[in-house]
Formats: sequence, C-alpha cells, structure tokens
Amino acid sequence: MRPRARKSLGQHFLHDPAVIDKLVASICPRPEDCMVEIGGGRGALTLPLLQTLRALHVIEIDDHLADHLARVAPKTGRLILHRGDALKFDFSSLSPTPASLRVVGNLPYNISTPLLFHLLQHRAAIKDMHLMLQKEVAQRVTAAPGGKDYGRLTVMLALWVQAETCFEIGPGAFSPAPRVRSMVVRMRPQVEPRFHVTDVDRFTELVARTFSMRRKTLARSLKGCLSREQIASVEIDPGARPETLHPEEFAKLSNLVGPLGPDSDPD
Repeated sequence: MRPRARKSLGQHFLHDPAVIDKLVASICPRPEDCMVEIGGGRGALTLPLLQTLRALHVIEIDDHLADHLARVAPKTGRLILHRGDALKFDFSSLSPTPASLRVVGNLPYNISTPLLFHLLQHRAAIKDMHLMLQKEVAQRVTAAPGGKDYGRLTVMLALWVQAETCFEIGPGAFSPAPRVRSMVVRMRPQVEPRFHVTDVDRFTELVARTFSMRRKTLARSLKGCLSREQIASVEIDPGARPETLHPEEFAKLSNLVGPLGPDSDPD
C-alpha cells in the first residue's frame, strides 16, 4: 500500500505523468550529475531520475516514505537515502567539487522560505536548483520592482541567485490536491554577491527595515540613518517607496549607511 500524505509535513505528492516528464526535461539530468532530491515522496520524480543518473541522493524526513522508496527503487545501488530534515542537512557534504551539486524537489509550502535560505548557506557547493514552490512564493522570488509580489524575499535572494520561472502546475497534478497552484523555479546561486555590497549584514538590515515600512518613503523609513541628500547622491529618489527600487539600489543605500538603529519616525 502506498504511504499516505501527512498533513503535518505539508505533503502533496506529484502524480501527473505529463508534469513529471516536463519537470525532468527542465532539469535535463545527465548520468554524471551529482544530484540531490529534497523529499522523494512516493518516487514520482525519484524513479525517472534514477533511469538516467548513476547516483541520486534523496533527503527524506518521513521514515515511511524512505522505506517505500527503498522498496520501489531499482536494486542497483543508485539511490542513496538520507533520512533526516533538509532544514538541517549539510548539502555541501554531497558536492565532490565546488558548484557541482544539482538540487531538485517539491518543497513543502510551510518551510519553503527557510529552506531556500538554508540552501543559500551551501551555495558554494550548488550548481543549480529546480524547485517546485507555491505559486505565490515563486512569484515573490522572481518578481520585478514595482509589483505587489516584489519584496524583502525578492531582494534578499537577488543578492545571491539568478532565478527564473519554468512552468506552472495546477492542483490536480498532486495528491492530495493543494488549495494553491505551484510553479517550478530554476535558480543558479553564486558564491559572491551579484552586485557590490560592502557589508551583507547591513544590507540585510536595510532591506528588512524599509520593507517593514513599505508604505513610507525612503526618506522617512531611513530617517536618522541617511539624509535625503545622501539618498539622492546615489541617484535614488528620496520620495520613492521600497518596492520601486532594484536590488542593486538597496546595495547602494546600504553601502552609504552605518549600523541601523530602530525606526525613529513615530508615524
């Protein structure tokens, strides 16, 4: 009997053959690839990948699913199971050389954002990632400035990752069907920041500060940290709101400012 989905783990198992074929084509696995799948589930993606790869690492937190994968996978030794939590897993340990690890998976909606940032801690080991995310999260990851989806997540990921959407997936492709649509996103991380940042922690603080007050202008949200003249000195409008700035412009502002204190604007 196939394992049942556990709501507590946010499990929704992919089962649509057409979607699976499209996903494998997007990943384009090669026999020599060093690949890790986050959450093998019932094997919908695991088994097709094993047809091509010489070895596939699978991280599975659910022992019932891990046992199922061990039963249904070909007894060739190509499947390497890691029973544990992907949020705590040392992805770098799987990469034989820098930037060689390929990461794939259907990320549980409830941990997708922290898992993305955990993966970025291992970005030196990772070549690319093909991840199924909730459509809303995928849109935030890949959003352009000026839209409602553009925000803190977009800017923070942009510092380290080139991201693009591949295709959308409807709820019917999963069992049980989720209440949301999904989207496959391709990400290529970089070890060094993609634009000049003198202090990553300061950049992080500034992005968090401005988006926590996203209805305020930059001049107001950064009051006490940067003057209107300082903001204008890097060709940014002090009257602009954070969702209109490109990630590189947040870097320009953070490179000007000292350590950020609490909001001094009481309004």
